[in-house]
Amino acid sequence: MKSSHSCNSLSDAYFVLTNQDMIKIGLISEGKTPPDSRVALTPTQAKSIEDTGKYKIYVQPSATRCYTDEEYLSAGLSLSDDMPGCDFLLGIKEVPKNQLIPNKKYFFFSHTYKKQVYNQALLQKIIDDNITLYDYELLTDNRGQRVIAFGFFAGMVGAHNAMYTFAQRTKLFEIKRLKDCFDYAEATKLYRLTKLPALKIVLTGTGRVGSGAAKVLQDMGIKKVSPEVFLTEESSEAIFTQLAPKDYAARIDDSTFEDQYFFDNPKDHKSTFVRYTKVADIMINGIYWDNDAPAFFTTEEMKSDLWRIKVIADITCDIAPVSSIPSTLFASTIADPIFGYDPQTGKESAPHKDGIVDMMTVDNLPNELPRDASQAFGEMFTDHVLDTLHEPSPKLLERAMLASEGQLGPHFKYLGEDYVKEKNV
Repeated sequence: MKSSHSCNSLSDAYFVLTNQDMIKIGLISEGKTPPDSRVALTPTQAKSIEDTGKYKIYVQPSATRCYTDEEYLSAGLSLSDDMPGCDFLLGIKEVPKNQLIPNKKYFFFSHTYKKQVYNQALLQKIIDDNITLYDYELLTDNRGQRVIAFGFFAGMVGAHNAMYTFAQRTKLFEIKRLKDCFDYAEATKLYRLTKLPALKIVLTGTGRVGSGAAKVLQDMGIKKVSPEVFLTEESSEAIFTQLAPKDYAARIDDSTFEDQYFFDNPKDHKSTFVRYTKVADIMINGIYWDNDAPAFFTTEEMKSDLWRIKVIADITCDIAPVSSIPSTLFASTIADPIFGYDPQTGKESAPHKDGIVDMMTVDNLPNELPRDASQAFGEMFTDHVLDTLHEPSPKLLERAMLASEGQLGPHFKYLGEDYVKEKNV
């Protein structure tokens, strides 16, 4: 599976196959447990890419992928177990260490750039095996904006699951799991038939995740109100408010809040979110959280008699104690999405009980809408990333290159300080 292009230095690692007439791309099957059914390119997208004459695409057979092997074959694609001669291998979730192929170029979400302990050994294996890894989460344009992400769909599923969790707890209405719907179009038909009780939902975040969550809440017929109205007025219908940083954080020194200063200096801020915990029934957390930023509330504040929130859907899903939600003890699964948190003990409990906060912390939410999410993801990859595979020294790929040739990428040397050890080359 050796490419006709070889890299002689780290800078050559992102000089990508410009002299090769046709680039071979492999869509790998997902090996992580529990399995993920998303894919980087749908059958129609993959065939359109092949039809340009610049690419050949191989599809590794999979029994769990949302698009079946038969759909790829019907589109005119080739199935292959061993990905013969592929120059780039495209996955979604982390590739298990024992399934990595040395000396290859991969794209997948590695969850390592924030020094996540649970994937430390994975990045070390990638370096040891001379693998080049481009992390989707780090593909950014010249303004630093991500060009490819599942965030919008994570927000959609997270909001839906928040409502599902509340329905399971209260039995006031019924709602079908998104994973049991063929696609989102089916879900929206069911929303129109669902009558919701009066309840109050606080949604944090205004980016991709927050926008996806807000879409679902509005598709459910839930009225959006300002934070001020949410805090001061009761309602006879279901309502939600969507918070920007200025609505839940303030400067420690009580000087004027500024968005950019908050993003640049999160440690200089304190949380003002606790006032929402006294009036909301459901919290949906859709922010990007910096480790130096304040948590929304403390475990002590969760013990208060004034605490009202019964359900927290933590889409962000940073695991406590380094997290924006201190009751996010672990990531739950699509198969078992809900656990209870007992504020009095600080430990896991059975959900749906008085005095218990129900937690929904699934960390691969878009996999509950895999066909919709894969379609959107493939469009972003095709529009923003695909043609850079033919370019010399593309900055987009350099910014996302976590490792290559046994070394950390040029923007990720900080990971070598206490996270991984590089080879001596």
